[in-house]
Amino acid sequence: MYKPKVLSVDDDPDIRDVIVASLESEYIVAQASCGYEALEMAKKDYPDVVILDYNMPDLQGPEVCQLLRKDPLFLNTPILMLTGKAETGDKVKGLEAGVDDYMIKPFDPAELLARVRMLLRRSAINLDSNPLTRLPGNVSISRELEERIRNKETFAVLYCDLNTFKALNDYYGFDRGDQLIKETARIIVTATQAQGTLKDFIGHIGGDDFVVITTQDKAENIAKKIIADFDSAAPNFFDEKDRIKGYIETKGRDGLVAQFGFPSIAIAIITTENRTFSHIAEVSSVGAELKHHAKKFKGSKYVIDRRGIKDSSD
Repeated sequence: MYKPKVLSVDDDPDIRDVIVASLESEYIVAQASCGYEALEMAKKDYPDVVILDYNMPDLQGPEVCQLLRKDPLFLNTPILMLTGKAETGDKVKGLEAGVDDYMIKPFDPAELLARVRMLLRRSAINLDSNPLTRLPGNVSISRELEERIRNKETFAVLYCDLNTFKALNDYYGFDRGDQLIKETARIIVTATQAQGTLKDFIGHIGGDDFVVITTQDKAENIAKKIIADFDSAAPNFFDEKDRIKGYIETKGRDGLVAQFGFPSIAIAIITTENRTFSHIAEVSSVGAELKHHAKKFKGSKYVIDRRGIKDSSD
């Protein structure tokens, strides 16, 4: 049974022990003793809830919260802040930084458990974010596309899909597959932030399918950056002996044993440059067709409408 992950951040080991004792029956609790350690652990483990102390030796709680909220992967992660009685006047700072709830120390362990349950329940109801990557899901993706179509905006959509993901997932197990999905999300977010605009949208359709909505002039550069970064990271998802060989042997979708190289990524880019869309189903249909075309080629590729194949060396 899946247990949600909680990241407890406090420089007082006794407080962390109480938090673990309060939550470990229902949650996996990771511990960090300072702000910078918390940020590193969050990017590695993707907690479902963060319990954050206000006063810490390096970064204050609101600073940590603010830095987490700047990352789209943690935009919707529930954050509970712990404060001392003398610090209640600082709640405004925490709320402005993006804190979802407060508790005053010393706290009742039963109340802490109830608060964490409430935050997760509220998060699940209000958000359709993917539970693995925390990126917006299909409802948000559809809403974003509908708004741009309704406003007659010019835009580009990148549909991203992994090649040979099933083979890697079957060979190494679901945990390795989840790691690859998380890293893919991280690569897409980083590439879009580096090459795109502040208004760009990133979503996780599900499984190994992602979407980026950007401007027409930024789409190719984003695709190139995604491919370059993904191809650089891909060998790390093979064990050393398989990495040296350059392939794994396992059953494919046809049930036959075959050799599969490092995972790669196929990207279909749909733009409004030479066409208009009246419904999101039209965008999805063109995207599916182009993505299928890109996946026919060995290695990572991106396809722009019907105008040909390009790769990261272009």
